[in-house]
Order: sequence, then structure tokens, then C-alpha cells
Amino acid sequence: MGLIHPQLAAFAAVLEEGSFEAAAQRLSVTSSAVSQRIKALENRLGQVLLVRQAPCRPTPAGERLLRRVRPMQVLEVEALADFLADEGAAAPQRPIAIAVNGDSLATWFLPALSRLHARHGDLFDLHVDDQDHTLDFLRNGTVLGAVTAEAAPLQGCSVRPLGVMRYHAIASPRFAARYFGGGVHAAAFSRAPIIVFNRKDELQWRFIRRITPARLNPPIHYLPTPTGVIEAVELGLGWCLVPDALLAPAREQKRIEVIAPGHWLDVPLYWQYAAVRSDTLQRLGAALLKAAGDILHPA
Repeated sequence: MGLIHPQLAAFAAVLEEGSFEAAAQRLSVTSSAVSQRIKALENRLGQVLLVRQAPCRPTPAGERLLRRVRPMQVLEVEALADFLADEGAAAPQRPIAIAVNGDSLATWFLPALSRLHARHGDLFDLHVDDQDHTLDFLRNGTVLGAVTAEAAPLQGCSVRPLGVMRYHAIASPRFAARYFGGGVHAAAFSRAPIIVFNRKDELQWRFIRRITPARLNPPIHYLPTPTGVIEAVELGLGWCLVPDALLAPAREQKRIEVIAPGHWLDVPLYWQYAAVRSDTLQRLGAALLKAAGDILHPA
């Protein structure tokens, strides 16, 4: 049983599952029925909503519609839960789509989800990207909320400050002695290999610009893991910025060291979410604020 119009349900299912066939299987209808519903919806709105490829993705018009449909879905689940509880039946579960940066996922984020799942049975659908880009998932309707470095709210969204993630530049003792034994300056940064999460990751460059205005072209490793990067540093692959919440064990055992003790990079984080009166989003926000407060620095 669903409360959302079948055409909208089909539209969301295609984007969530990636194809008409997978959406049809989830909705227990034929692929032809899904196609007809999407076509009828596009005719009603006078816009093409889907790019029909593998996987299917929304057009700009589809993104605008999806941003409206996502809050409907969470409210639908809550409404059904209210009525089914009166009948003693179990409410349907729908994963809550959230965008989060990798460093938050590796430090403070999972305990919040664990508590919500234990208390309420909530399920989650996580989308991971750099904190400067997670808001794109909220902008295009993929998620209901995002942990982001962007403080300005999107239209139809609310924002709560989570705290500040503090990053330190680290290297192995041998690497630090080799490249930074004479100090942390432009010449050293130009020679020392950097470990970068991906090509969107600007943290290392922002840190370098705090030390020197020189335009540098150092050697780069691309290593898309927020936790394995410490092992890579210990093995001498390069230097990088790492949240202080991840540093304690390796630092205490002198497997790594901070190469510029007087310098760090603070990244404020925010929780942006669809501004609807939803119990699910309210308790999710409260859990994230508590978990972030246990780890992050005050804003």
C-alpha cells in the first residue's frame, strides 16, 4: 500500500534502482507499466524527466521534481506507520538517503546511525563524497540531507551547524626528516609527494596556501580511502591532512608525526536537510548533532 501517486512512485523507483526493470521488480509491476507511468507523468508536466541510459538519471526538470518527491516519501512512511500501528501491523521501511563526507563517516557519523537503527529500526542509504560536494546530492534530489561544508541553505532546506573538523598535516618520521628536516616551506612542499583522496580534494592545497603563496606542482598519490591513508603515510608514500580524531593511536606510537605543529586547517561542517515537519528527520538531525558534538571541535 502506498500513498504517493503511482506515477511519482515509479519515477522515484527508477532513479533509486537505476533502471526500469529493477524499478518494476521493486514495485511488483511490469517494465511496460513503469514506462507508461513515467511517460504519463512527463506528458502531465510537459517535461522530460529521465535520461534513459544505464543507469537512468534525472534531467534538470527531473532533479527539481525529485527534490519534492523525497520529502513526500519520508512523510508517507510516517503516515503509514501511524495507521498500521493502530492495526498492530509493522510499518514499511524505506532507507533514509544521506550524503556524507568520508572523514565524517570514518570518525563520528556511524555511531549516530547505529543508535537510530537500534531504537527505531531506521535503514540508511549513504552517498559519500568530499564535504565541498555532498550538497550536490541534496541539490539534485538524491538525498534528504547532507553533511556539508556549505553554510548557505538550499531553497527548501534548513541548516544546523555540526562543529569543526580539524585537520593536521602528517608524515612518517623518516619522510618528515627527508623532506621537511629543513623546515616547512615552499621548496619542501614542491618536492614532497602528497596523498590526496581524489581530484575533488582541495584540503592539501588550502593548507599549503596557508604556508606559502607559491604556485607549486608537487608529486601526487590519489588514494580514495579516509582510513587507509594513515597506513599509507606510515609506509612513507607521502604526507597528507588527516582529522585529529583519527591520529591518536599512530601519533602516540610515533608511527606518524605532525609536520607543522603550529598550523592546522579547520573545516566547519553543517547538516542541511529538507525543511519538512518529519519526525524521522528531526530525530536524525538530533542524533547527528549529538554524535558530532562528541568528536568535532565547537564551531
